[in-house]
Amino acid sequence: MLHVVHHADYMAPAPERGTFKFDKYYLVMEALRSGGHPVTEHAPQPMPRAWLEAVHCPDYVEQVFTSTVPKGKERRIGFPVTPHIASRVRHTNGGTWLAAKLAKQHGYAANSAAGSHHALHDTGAGYCVFNDLAVAANRLVAEGDARRILIVDLDVHQGDGTASLTAGREDIFTFSMQAEKNFPVRKARSDLDINLPDNMPDAAYLAELERHLPPIFEEFAPDLVLYQAGVDPHRDDKLGRLALSDDGLQKRDRFVVAASRSRGIPIASALGGGYGNDQRIVAQRHARSMIAMAQENALYPRLSQPA
Repeated sequence: MLHVVHHADYMAPAPERGTFKFDKYYLVMEALRSGGHPVTEHAPQPMPRAWLEAVHCPDYVEQVFTSTVPKGKERRIGFPVTPHIASRVRHTNGGTWLAAKLAKQHGYAANSAAGSHHALHDTGAGYCVFNDLAVAANRLVAEGDARRILIVDLDVHQGDGTASLTAGREDIFTFSMQAEKNFPVRKARSDLDINLPDNMPDAAYLAELERHLPPIFEEFAPDLVLYQAGVDPHRDDKLGRLALSDDGLQKRDRFVVAASRSRGIPIASALGGGYGNDQRIVAQRHARSMIAMAQENALYPRLSQPA
């Protein structure tokens, strides 16, 4: 069973400016619902303002809530922040938190959006408005749902915002493995960054992941994992510089889930990046990713912890 968090507000009208398309979020759910794998859908509540302000600048949160984000910040984000966008990002942030709560029961759960790892303290960037990974991790620790959270970011782009927002915290560890020559040009410092050369294929990529991820579990000893599962390392991705195949992406995702669940640790994924001219193909990659993780999770006992 795949437990997936989704909300109608994850889709938003096409922006007046910018190139970002929101229709892939509907197409992901369409692919999941017709894919033959059992799916249970869960609707998130919007992230409370106080939870966002615990990580982001209150003035910036106010700008988003009132659709008064300055044009300069909107340019960094990549689209105008309208009332629809404000509602969307509150729900996507709530979705990552809810996926983590569901993972504590079921071992694994997915948010069908989010993974907004470029958003910084006082601005969004790179199609990200609020940083759901940092916000959810902060709240989960504050509420006692986890003592030590590992954020695994395998999007092709570095999770610079997540690294910046959690820097110096001993209870949150950020691991980011990305294409070295891709956005952002100026990288932040994660707890562990692995920069990869262009056109890295499956075998070399998986070898790097297998070399670096298990020691983090042993040394940091997390009790919850948040996974940014972007599919933009795919060789056909419009904004990627790596060369993973469909099979390579699924092996990557299965490995991350196995590394968590074999140690009895719950794991929640956020959708992350994936770009192409045909949104349906990209959506299918995301859907296959979530199904592969659910199938791997099924190999391990249900956790049955209270949500």
